[in-house]
Amino acid sequence: MNDMSGGPALDECPADSSFRFTGSWREFLPIALTNFALTVVTLGFYRFWAKARERRYLWSRTHFIDDAFEWTGTGKEMFLGFLIVAAVLMPVILFVNFGFQAMVLRGQAALAGAILLTLYVGFFYLYHVAKFRALRYRLSRTWWHGIRGGSDAPGWDYGWKGLWKSAAGWAVFGFLVPWSMTQLWNDRWNRMSFGGHPFKADAHENGLMRRWLLLYLVPVLSLVILSMALAAVAVSLGTDLEDGTVESSAIIVSVVVGSFTVYGLVLLFGLSFYTLFFRQVAAATSVGGLSFVFTARTRDWLKLVLGNIGLVIATLGVGLLFLSYRNWAFVVRHMEASGVVDLDLLTQSTARAPTDAEGLADAFDFGAV
Repeated sequence: MNDMSGGPALDECPADSSFRFTGSWREFLPIALTNFALTVVTLGFYRFWAKARERRYLWSRTHFIDDAFEWTGTGKEMFLGFLIVAAVLMPVILFVNFGFQAMVLRGQAALAGAILLTLYVGFFYLYHVAKFRALRYRLSRTWWHGIRGGSDAPGWDYGWKGLWKSAAGWAVFGFLVPWSMTQLWNDRWNRMSFGGHPFKADAHENGLMRRWLLLYLVPVLSLVILSMALAAVAVSLGTDLEDGTVESSAIIVSVVVGSFTVYGLVLLFGLSFYTLFFRQVAAATSVGGLSFVFTARTRDWLKLVLGNIGLVIATLGVGLLFLSYRNWAFVVRHMEASGVVDLDLLTQSTARAPTDAEGLADAFDFGAV
C-alpha cells in the first residue's frame, strides 16, 4: 500500500530502519493551505516564513534512531538573506536588461560583450557558491540530540572549483559530466561536519559512464529514428498534401507520438542515471563512523515523478503544495545508515552558524544537495 507521500505506508517501513518518517498528508494539509493563502495575500513575501514552517514540520517528523530532527531556521533570516542577495544582483540584472543594449547602440559592442561575458562567468561562480552555502546553512539549522552541523568554510573557493570542474565536464562534449558531479559532491561534503565529526566523501564516477552515455545518446538516436520513421510514413502514404488532410494528420500524429516517446526515454534514462548517482555518492559518504545507503531504484524514482505529475494534473495544480512533502518523505524512506553512534562522544559543533541563510540559493532557486 502506498500513501500520499509517494513511498510505502509507515506500517510497511522496515522496523529496524535507522531513518523513519512519521508525517502524514492530513497533518501537512492545513500547513500547506495556510502557507499558500498567506503567500498569496502578502504577494509572495510570506514564502520565507512558509518555508521555515514547512521545514519545522518535516524535520520534526523525521526520526534518526531514537530522536527526531529539529529545524531551527527562521523565515526572518531567510528573508534578510534574500534581500541582501537581491541588492547585490540587482545591478547585474539592470545591466543585462538595459545597460548592454545602451552600450551596443552607442557603438561599444566589444566592451559590452566583454562585460556581459564576465557577468555570465560570475553568475556561474555564484551558482556554485550558493549551492555550497545552502548546504552549510541547512546543516547549521538541523539539530539532533541538541547537536547541529555546519562548516567554517565560506564557500568562495568551492565556487572556483565548481566553475572549472563543471567547465571541464562539459568541455569534451559533456563526456566528463559524471566525473565533475562526483568530484563536486566530494568537495562539498568534505568541508561539512556534524557535531565534532567531519563528513568524509570519496565518490567516484566508475559505473556512471555507461548510464550517462545512454542518457547522452538517447535524444540523438531518437531524433534520427524519428526522422527516418517520418520519412517512411511520408513515402508510404505518398504524401501530396494537396490531396487532402488524411496524410498530414497521419504525419502530425506520428510527430506527437514520436515526441512523447523521446521525452519518455529521456526521462527514463535520466532517472536511471540519477538513481545510480545518488546510490553511489550516498554509499561513499560517512560521518563519525556512520555510513549511508540510498535504496531507491529507478522504478521508485519513476513512481515518484509520475505520481507528482498525476497529483498536480488531477488536482488542477493544488497538488503542487504537496510536492515538497512527497519528495522529502521519499528521500527519508529510502535512506539507511549503519555503524555505531556513541552519544557520549557527540559534542556540539564549533563551526560558525551562518547568518546569510539561503539568499543566493533562493535567487538561483535550487536545493542544497
